[in-house]
Amino acid sequence: MQWAILSGIEGNLAAYEAVLKDLRQLRQLVTELYVLGDVVGLQGKTEGDNEAVIRRLRFPGAGELKPQVCVGWWEEQCFSLHGMSGLPDAPELMAAVGGDGVKAMWESVSRKSVQWLRSQHFGFHEFDCLLIHGSMAGYADELTPETPAIELCDRLIRADANHLFCGRSGRTFECWVTPAQLHSTVTTLDGPQPTQDQSKSPRRIIGVGSVGRNPGEATYTLYSPGSNQLSFRSVNYKKANYRPAKREKAKGFIPR
Repeated sequence: MQWAILSGIEGNLAAYEAVLKDLRQLRQLVTELYVLGDVVGLQGKTEGDNEAVIRRLRFPGAGELKPQVCVGWWEEQCFSLHGMSGLPDAPELMAAVGGDGVKAMWESVSRKSVQWLRSQHFGFHEFDCLLIHGSMAGYADELTPETPAIELCDRLIRADANHLFCGRSGRTFECWVTPAQLHSTVTTLDGPQPTQDQSKSPRRIIGVGSVGRNPGEATYTLYSPGSNQLSFRSVNYKKANYRPAKREKAKGFIPR
C-alpha cells in the first residue's frame, strides 16, 4: 500500500500532469491519491486551467486513480465569492491578491465547479493519520517547522493522529514532536472537565509540498502506512508562456 499526497495544484494543469506522469513511472504502485486542497488558483486564470484541472480530477483517465480531494484556502475563497460561506465578497482574497485577482478568480471558476468543490471533504482520517489542507483549527492554519512546539502539539491533539499531513505552507518537511509532559483540559458549559494526560509517544507533522505554486517544479509526498516509510519527490516540467501570478493592489471589485 502506497499513498501519493498532493496539494497546491492552484490551477497549474501542466504541473499536475507532470506529477501524474511521475506516478505512472514509480516502481511501487500507488494505491491511493489524495489532493489536500488548493486545486484552483491564479495560475489557472488565463488559460482555462482552473476548469481543466477540476475536470481532470472529476474524470480521471482509464486506469488512473480517482483522486480524493479536500478543500483548501483557494476553494474557501471561491465559496465566499459565490455566497456559499459565512464571509461574503471574499475579504481574505481581496487582501491577498487585490481587485484584479478577485475578478480573475470569479471569471475562471464556474459556479457549477464551485458547487462540486463545495461537496468535497474537509480532511481524511486514515489509520493513525490525518490528511488535511491546514489543520483542525482551520483551512488557513499554516504549519511549518518554525511553528512553536506548543502549537504543533495542540494541532496533533486536535487531529487525534500520530501523523498529520498538511499542504497549506506549500513546503515539504517532516517535523517530529515528542512531548515529555503534556496535559489538556476541556471546558464545557458545565465548567472545566478533568485534566487528561496526553500520550507522550512521538508524533509528526508532514508538509506535503506544492504541485503548482513554483514554476517548473512540482513537489509531492509518498507514504506507505504499512511500513511508515515517507519520501518527498520533486518533478521538473515545462509550461509554455508561464507567467507567475502578480499581487495586485485592491481596486474595490465586488462580484455580484
